[in-house]
Amino acid sequence: MFGTYFRVGFYGCKFGDLDEQEFVYKEPSITKLAEISHRLEEFYAERFGDEMIEIIKDSNPVDKAKLDPNKAYIQITYVEPFFDTYELKDRVTYFDKNYNLRTFMFCTPFTLDGRAHGDLHEQYKRKTILTTSHAFPYIKTRINVIQKEEIILIPIEVAIEDMQKKTQELAFATHQDPADAKMLQMVLQGCVGTTVNQGPLEVAQVFLADIPDDPKLFRHHNKLRLCFKDFTKRCEDALRKNKTLIGPDQKEYHRELERNYHRLKEALNPLIHRKIPQLYKPVVSPTSQRYCPGVW
Repeated sequence: MFGTYFRVGFYGCKFGDLDEQEFVYKEPSITKLAEISHRLEEFYAERFGDEMIEIIKDSNPVDKAKLDPNKAYIQITYVEPFFDTYELKDRVTYFDKNYNLRTFMFCTPFTLDGRAHGDLHEQYKRKTILTTSHAFPYIKTRINVIQKEEIILIPIEVAIEDMQKKTQELAFATHQDPADAKMLQMVLQGCVGTTVNQGPLEVAQVFLADIPDDPKLFRHHNKLRLCFKDFTKRCEDALRKNKTLIGPDQKEYHRELERNYHRLKEALNPLIHRKIPQLYKPVVSPTSQRYCPGVW
């Protein structure tokens, strides 16, 4: 009943009425992007010829002016059901999150100079939210897209989302029932044992080392600072949980995780405890001034 979803766009006059139309396809839950790409490419190659069909392999906006007018192009992107925050209160069970689906989302990383990926301070993200004309499950396995909304995240917002995701993964692995020691250690290793670039410490050094000049970024800066405070607390909880799960043969590994955590926390402390003074100014109301007899 439940499935995996893909957004499929058709481009080229060979498609007739389908030209520039987008659909969300529902496929069996184990379907991979390569499978649906191969199937659609094969299907339309039989209609137009092998040389006339081309699959667009990225999720960037399509510029028709750059396409060969004699060819037919198909763009296929994996999408996930999207829920507003208020909806999640009512969509608690697995069934709730897979029924009556009309809104889907996919994300596209990009930089201002055209590359998909760059350094942390260059990394933007485009969130594309699609709304279909009917809700899945439906009698058809594809439904046309009737509305598209794009949200651009600036680099510090991308960093906030990434840290929130890491923190959620830590919380899930810590409170999983029954406990899964391997999963918990894998998540912990990725958080406190990170030696690769763009780990949590580098994120903090890039975005929290200096107070931003632009007042519009103050709240983002503060939000990321609070994300890191939550993140370090979750790391501590995860380490405490891991200590109860390990056997004698893993004690040294656990001690190494603890050492890495304390080094990380020590490096983060001066960054996450620096508040922006402008956000904490007292608000003085004009009506708060008292009347003093004899003073005019």
